Amino acid sequence: MTNSRRDFIKQVSVTGAALATGALASSCTDKNNAPCGVYPTTNGENIESTLIIPKAQGLKITGAFLDEISHDIPHQNWGEKEWDQDFAYMKAIGIDTVIVIRSGYRKFITYPSEYLMNKFGCYMPSVDLIDMYLRLAEKYNMKFYFGLYDSGKYWDTGDMTWEIESNKYVIEEVWKKYGHYKSFQGWYLCQEISRATKGAIDAFGSLGQQCKDVSGGLPTLISPWIDGKKAVAAASGTLNKAQAVSVEEHEREWSEIFDGIKGKVDACAFQDGHIDYDELDAFFSVNKKMADKYGIECWTNAESFDRDMPIKFLPIKFDKLRMKLEAAARQNYDKAITFEFAHFMSPQSAYLQAGHLYNRYKEYFNLK
Repeated sequence: MTNSRRDFIKQVSVTGAALATGALASSCTDKNNAPCGVYPTTNGENIESTLIIPKAQGLKITGAFLDEISHDIPHQNWGEKEWDQDFAYMKAIGIDTVIVIRSGYRKFITYPSEYLMNKFGCYMPSVDLIDMYLRLAEKYNMKFYFGLYDSGKYWDTGDMTWEIESNKYVIEEVWKKYGHYKSFQGWYLCQEISRATKGAIDAFGSLGQQCKDVSGGLPTLISPWIDGKKAVAAASGTLNKAQAVSVEEHEREWSEIFDGIKGKVDACAFQDGHIDYDELDAFFSVNKKMADKYGIECWTNAESFDRDMPIKFLPIKFDKLRMKLEAAARQNYDKAITFEFAHFMSPQSAYLQAGHLYNRYKEYFNLK
């Protein structure tokens, strides 16, 4: 390399460094005498939004799903370091419960299940995520709910009884493998329904009872969706459908389901994103009335992703999340959980706006 070329590269490097630090003199300055494109920092000044609505009127989110299968949202490829940081972020805003949304979906699984690999040809995971989550839950003093296996046969056939057989072995295997962790505090029956579904009562009842039997009565949770106007397939390009369930139909069908699963399912967290915002109170009040009648805890699954956009799925607008949490508070719901923190609320999410949602949430609830 010639001396002149070395001098040129050195000059470019020095100039670039000076620009980066704002040290390069410029004839173009703003009113604060800062060079063009270089602005003074806030010096750690605590700047907050000026809210014109009352703060902290919603039900705080105290639970979060963990979705490491990520079959319809992008995988973030986190290792234990990133997950540890995310548990710290969750803990900082009062989350005390984490729920694995499913321990496997079709051939991808979250732990080295000999049964699932032999029976369904599931792929060996590189990390035992269930063990990791249980350890992190203990570290941050959180309750861990294990989500069952989803073979996909229910989605293919519409018959939930397919899921009973495979999960009988998963429940036994998992409790034997991980039941010694003190953070293992519940079960999530991961099969999702919206209305009266073939085999639903039998499946929820059978699986819920088995979970309780093997674990000494640990609580069970389900999270169905409301068959509202926004209940369209994730792969669909549409945002709404013409036929949506009425409040009366919803109450009639779910009263029958609740009556059939009472004593075997302890909590129900309806997904809140499939109805419009002016429908929240009508459906939420019916959900609470039914849950109270049949002795089931009434939670809400406050979806932190936006169903109102053609791009599926991005973090939700803060006001939408706020309105849903406020509706849950008005109806005296027992707990709010979210799907799901890591992608849609975490400051380290692949989506930049997720961290902003985290900040707006903290402002609204006066969290530091």
